[in-house]
Amino acid sequence: MIIRIADKEQDYDKVWDIFSNVIKTGDTYVFDPNTPKELLHKNWFADYMDTFVAVDDNGEILGTYIIKPNQIDLGDHIANCGYMVNPKYQGRGTGKLLCEHSIQFAKDKGYLGIQFNIVVSTNTIAVELWKKYGFEIIGTTPKGFRHKSLGLVDTYIMFKDLPAN
Repeated sequence: MIIRIADKEQDYDKVWDIFSNVIKTGDTYVFDPNTPKELLHKNWFADYMDTFVAVDDNGEILGTYIIKPNQIDLGDHIANCGYMVNPKYQGRGTGKLLCEHSIQFAKDKGYLGIQFNIVVSTNTIAVELWKKYGFEIIGTTPKGFRHKSLGLVDTYIMFKDLPAN
């Protein structure tokens, strides 16, 4: 598996397939499960984001991530990321590779940390993965997410410091 910069033209439809399948469950991302395909350019391919895809030996896109400044101007030294793995290919280590790649990319780009602003507390697989990579829960928003099946659940703010090399 390789991770490469996503090509907006070539990869758009396959990334959309992943994006739409992940958000339709309404249990991990704040995007409306009915988000139309036309908004993917704004949500996953905006000019201020770097978008990557994980591709297997057959050219199949297994997952994708974005990395961008968490805030503008005086807060742009901290990155923010979002990761999605095609549900058909979960359990193959794609999420781990995306996380590892994003940490190295963030360091290379000069970010001093990575912050996840909203990690759904019931997404225990993601929470545990981020913890394995050194992210800490630095805050909790009570009832911060309208989970499609569980109702209001807490969300976490998670952070990882990126010391200079």
